[in-house]
Amino acid sequence: MILVVLREENEIAILIRMKLIGSLTSPYVRKVRIVFSEKKIELPLVFENVWEKDTQIMQSNPLGKVPCLIMDDGGAMFDSRVIVEYADTLSPVNKLIPPGGKERAAVKTWEALADGVLDASILARLEKTWRPSDEQSQAWHDRQLEKVHASIQAMSKGLGDQDWCYGQKFSLADIAVGCALGYLVFRFPELKWQKEYKNLHQLYLKLMERPAFKESLPPQ
Repeated sequence: MILVVLREENEIAILIRMKLIGSLTSPYVRKVRIVFSEKKIELPLVFENVWEKDTQIMQSNPLGKVPCLIMDDGGAMFDSRVIVEYADTLSPVNKLIPPGGKERAAVKTWEALADGVLDASILARLEKTWRPSDEQSQAWHDRQLEKVHASIQAMSKGLGDQDWCYGQKFSLADIAVGCALGYLVFRFPELKWQKEYKNLHQLYLKLMERPAFKESLPPQ
């Protein structure tokens, strides 16, 4: 069920009887939270640590991953790309994904690239923090960071001197890129990508002025 109510004068908030299972440090959860916020949809966040032995996430998502959206009928929707695409259909406010064709594919490609940065960087981090030291592979770790560097370079080239990633309009592409860059700031400050890719840094700073990005910053 979806309810539309006035939050402030001339501003609507959409309340939905759903909840999001996730954490404050997951960049994929952050992407979903930002999309719902930009759509003016209020969504409760239920905390779950998927790394704990007593985690309950597999009752909702057999893959054991967050984010997981629990629907009002009790069903579950998972994978951040699936959830944000669904979220964009719930409200006409701030459409974030083009309806079809090349434009839609381009925005989704930006999202895939940004999510790829997250996939690789998280694998690199887990190699150092999760696997026992005598089982770690430096070559595997370095290979993941090579993907991160190549992807950031591609992002910078794709952005060029544009204000936004695609179509001169704020979209899901910018949200995904902002979450990827934010995760690097959070977990890999030593990469210092800001100096080499100044256009990405300017985009990141601009995104951080938006309330949805400020409110979803991971705890330090």
